[in-house]
Amino acid sequence: PGLECRDGSLHPRELVRLGTLAASSHNTQPWKFQLQDRSLTLCPDFSRRCAVVDPDDAHLFKSLGCAAENIVHAAAAQGHATEVSFDAEDRVVRFAFEPSRAMHATPLFHAIPHRQCSKRPYTAQPLPPAVMADLEKAGNGDGVRTLMIEDRAVRDAIVDYVREGDIAQLSDPAFRKELIAWLRFNDAAALRTGDGLAGRVTGQPAIPDWLARMVIPLVLTGKGQAQLDVTNIRSAPMIAVFVATQQTPAAWLEVGRVYERFALQATALDVRTAFINQPIEVRHLRPRLNGLLGLDGETALLMVRVGYGPQAPFSLRRPVDDVILSG
Repeated sequence: PGLECRDGSLHPRELVRLGTLAASSHNTQPWKFQLQDRSLTLCPDFSRRCAVVDPDDAHLFKSLGCAAENIVHAAAAQGHATEVSFDAEDRVVRFAFEPSRAMHATPLFHAIPHRQCSKRPYTAQPLPPAVMADLEKAGNGDGVRTLMIEDRAVRDAIVDYVREGDIAQLSDPAFRKELIAWLRFNDAAALRTGDGLAGRVTGQPAIPDWLARMVIPLVLTGKGQAQLDVTNIRSAPMIAVFVATQQTPAAWLEVGRVYERFALQATALDVRTAFINQPIEVRHLRPRLNGLLGLDGETALLMVRVGYGPQAPFSLRRPVDDVILSG
């Protein structure tokens, strides 16, 4: 659980801890934090960038946006309003906090430690209209909106794009090498790094690293991944696509904030989400996805499947001290 303060005091380390529970691409946690008196700076950690799947660092800045949204809700629970600004020159996010009697712990704050990307199959149970309305409300921001897709034909086309994206990505040796570097094949590896994609999260059996290096070229195939992803997507009653009017670090940051708010709202409603970003990451599929969605002057920047399903084991996070900059 997060720390809720009723005396108006601010606890920056707790804000950082809750910020780090946000979603990030490949669970890379590409962030560093500078603590100041009544302010905080969120910095990109480019040493954790994924140059192959994310060459323009769009996912990296979306990840920062996810952390920023958590911090806003955490500060509210500590009785503070937050002003968030993006410094385009330094490419950092700045937070200024002011006491506010009106701020309080919301259901989204309480959802922070429970939010996860649940990569298991869902139940296909439809989402009630009231749940859809709450999710749609959460999925709007400055120049960002969320498309809630239930239409079977559109979803089938997206499934085809995901299948094609899986095959394209896993046929690329550079993509495979980068992805494998972030896979954690057993609990010891996951605990050692505190990051990456742990096998237990997706229900994979733990295997020793030496054995994983031998078998992963045989089992990690585009066709196999596509089959798994198609099954999982078809188990979800809805797909949500986050679209924006601009393609800049500031816009990517806002997309991340909107997605995290959407995911926290989903968690508060006991609804699961999981990314299906292949048609966004594979460049030749992007315009086809935008055309399918009828976008004009907007671009799809994140996509998730949404539905009811089981909670999975949680991904790990690095210690707070590892992400705080000294000085």
